[in-house]
Amino acid sequence: MPVDVLSDVLKTVRLTGAAFFDVAATSPFVAEQPPRDIILPLILPGAERLIAYHAVTEGACYASVIGGETFQLKAGEVVVFTNGDPHVMASQPGMRGDAVSAEAFAAMAGGLPFALKYGAEGPPTARLVCGFLACDAEAFNPLLDNLPPVIVAGGEDDAGWLGQFARIAAAEMAGGRAGSAGVLARLSELMFIAVVRRHIETMPPQRAGWLAGLRDPAVGRALALLHGAPAHPWTMQELAAKAALSRSALYDRFADLVGTPPLHYLAQWRMQIAIGLLRRGDAGMAEIAASIGYGSEAAFSRAFRKMMGTPPSAWRRRAATS
Repeated sequence: MPVDVLSDVLKTVRLTGAAFFDVAATSPFVAEQPPRDIILPLILPGAERLIAYHAVTEGACYASVIGGETFQLKAGEVVVFTNGDPHVMASQPGMRGDAVSAEAFAAMAGGLPFALKYGAEGPPTARLVCGFLACDAEAFNPLLDNLPPVIVAGGEDDAGWLGQFARIAAAEMAGGRAGSAGVLARLSELMFIAVVRRHIETMPPQRAGWLAGLRDPAVGRALALLHGAPAHPWTMQELAAKAALSRSALYDRFADLVGTPPLHYLAQWRMQIAIGLLRRGDAGMAEIAASIGYGSEAAFSRAFRKMMGTPPSAWRRRAATS
């Protein structure tokens, strides 16, 4: 069966949901997220990448990266800040507030899910489920490297999973049942995947990048072949024949869309697989080398050091320590 390239890449992302907030806000209100270097050590020590999200369960509000575009959100919509950039959630566009201090955030993050109230007295004009996803910064992750800084998805007319996420998460928040943090963590990871799928499906046809390559018939086929058999000794001639293009046409189209030639992409992806195996710690160097297409441990070590700047054995020791 054809390889699902998006699923194959998602397996290496190692997302972890953490820190969940049940927010009731009454206009006028504004809430500003602290920088990621404050949040990450508090919610997931050792992680290197932060993804923030806000799902509107009732009412409406505005979201914006500080200094960037403003988005209006309605009930059933989710906004995802894929780089965890400092941002503002407010009742009106253009509002700014004081970022939550590290001490206040640490106090909130200690008893999750945590209920927050913003703005004036009275009934909420917006209710939100807010949280974070964290993951390691991998050597090569074409998905995270190609996402825009802000994605808005969902809506009241969305009959799919995204349309249900806000309601399910809100019900889990309100229930106070044992294991709710674990349920919310899995829900947020599924939500992120649904947002990414929706983003790919709605991208304009002229868009370039790895995500656009997934949609292209020939480049998508080549990506599926490389991901399906990363240890195979691929040549441009064989890859082009299976993708039903000439060598030069596939080379140019792949490089234009994905940003790197096919065999260089394969070398990067092999290192990404190797990192996952090294992190697990139960595979020997020769086994890892063979599993990604290197004829010897020495050849694998040279390739790994060239791309990562350190031998694989040293990388494994450092990962185990951290």
